Amino acid sequence: MYLFTKRFCDIVLSLTALIVLSPILIPVCILLLLTGEHSVFYFQERIGRGGKPFHVWKFATMLKNSINMGTGAITTRNDPRVLPVGRFLRKTKLNELPQLINILIGDMSIIGPRPLLRQGYDAYAEDIRSCIDHLRPGLSGIGSVVFRDEELHVSKADDPMKFYYEKIHPVKGALEKWYFINRSLYVDFMIIFLTCWVILFPHSNLVYRIFSDLPRFKP
Repeated sequence: MYLFTKRFCDIVLSLTALIVLSPILIPVCILLLLTGEHSVFYFQERIGRGGKPFHVWKFATMLKNSINMGTGAITTRNDPRVLPVGRFLRKTKLNELPQLINILIGDMSIIGPRPLLRQGYDAYAEDIRSCIDHLRPGLSGIGSVVFRDEELHVSKADDPMKFYYEKIHPVKGALEKWYFINRSLYVDFMIIFLTCWVILFPHSNLVYRIFSDLPRFKP
């Protein structure tokens, strides 16, 4: 029942959001066509349910060859690979909205584990990969809420990539396992609320008051 209801909600909410947000999405598309590298969307292979790859939709916010530059898949604050318009889109999370199309067609869900690059997926232990494999990746998730300021933490490290995989990545894995164990419509609803909350109040720790048993990140 939970899975059926969740999928029904995904279809209704993603379709409604695409319609309601079209006055924002269409101008963003036009702006991207006229600036930067004149690309609107960026398609990147990620790992989905069952460990199968799919292509995630995002607004183009970085140089096309950014994955082969600098810190690769790790983005730092004030990253020189991020285009001017892209900086605003990333800060407001508008760059993630094209994933509503992924949700509508069934690749993703509103809430779930964030879709991973192959490198990040393979770096998890088998028990965590098993949890992720059972779920559709999410537009947002508990990891997105807890690590809303991930770029800031990474930027402070002498070796951003080492810091990410030694400090952040293990906690993200623990959070995804927590979500798998505790998943419910109530948890999904609260994560939707918290996703909006931390955009407005990025320094809030409300997530730990609502979910007191969450694994914690210690920089």
